[in-house]
Amino acid sequence: MIRNLSIENFIKLDASIPVADVRTPAEFAQGHITGAHNIPLFSNDERVQVGTTYKQQGREPAILLGFDLTGSKWSGFIKQALEIAPDKKIGVHCWRGGMRSGAMAWALNLYGFDVYLLEGGYKKYRRWVLDSFDLPYNLMILGGMTGSGKTLILHELAKAGEQVIDLEDLAQHQGSSYGTMDKLVQPTQEQFENDLAAQLYLANKERHIWLEDESITIGKRFIPKGLWAQMRDAQVLNIKLPLESRVDFLVDEYGKLDKEFLIECTQRIWKRLGPEQTKNAILAIEEDRMADFIRAVLIYYDKTYRTGLSKREPGNVQEVDCANNDVVKNASIILDYIQKTSIV
Repeated sequence: MIRNLSIENFIKLDASIPVADVRTPAEFAQGHITGAHNIPLFSNDERVQVGTTYKQQGREPAILLGFDLTGSKWSGFIKQALEIAPDKKIGVHCWRGGMRSGAMAWALNLYGFDVYLLEGGYKKYRRWVLDSFDLPYNLMILGGMTGSGKTLILHELAKAGEQVIDLEDLAQHQGSSYGTMDKLVQPTQEQFENDLAAQLYLANKERHIWLEDESITIGKRFIPKGLWAQMRDAQVLNIKLPLESRVDFLVDEYGKLDKEFLIECTQRIWKRLGPEQTKNAILAIEEDRMADFIRAVLIYYDKTYRTGLSKREPGNVQEVDCANNDVVKNASIILDYIQKTSIV
């Protein structure tokens, strides 16, 4: 059986029902529904051939070419579908809900699958994603200068049952010049948005959703404007830690990274850091004086963070003092503060 579903109903499908994206590998790599599996009807080159035929000769010759190209592949498509959906229940979509997904749905239905076909395809899904960032959310922002352990505290809040979205994890970047940690590879902007929208959709809109205080960019990825505007207007719990606690935290986090990576990243911010501070920071890296390196770059990062914080409404920023970088204890302090002050 084939059921045509609107995007509103498609995203409500039970989590046990996998989604097959039948677009090309290149389209899938650019962006896809979170958790979807790629079963491409055409290769990248084959899609170009079909598209060219459609433009030059028309719809019917393009359809015939499509069948010629996929003729020997259909048993393989069905086997792939069985691997991801052994219960024979599967969601299917292509770019616009046209011939590619229609053909795949027909074949899977013929084999005995229950097929849930997305009307309007991935194009409709992307509209849903972008619209989701303009919906109202009950955001709570965890702030604090670099080295305050904000991300780890968010993880502890999640363990305590709070709703948390880790933007840096979604963006695969820790937000500074050094944010790739010499290993992280960022998703496309499109995929970052898709994954973020999926987490927002799953959240209870009446409860707080905790986010880390970020600039609008995380590495090369942009926080969508609608959500960013809400983040700037939200309540901020700003952690205050002693400088040396932050230095110790950052030495532990960055001190083991490759020296050439650290030097290259430091050189990228020399205009903001200043020539003298840049020189001192690089020398400290070369001489394994990681604490001195951290103190040198914190001059820039602390100034930048203070500037950003000063642009918020003063009544929206609450200072929370923490004695050291014990993230478990600091998460508990944050929760106690919330309960005592009844922040909404």
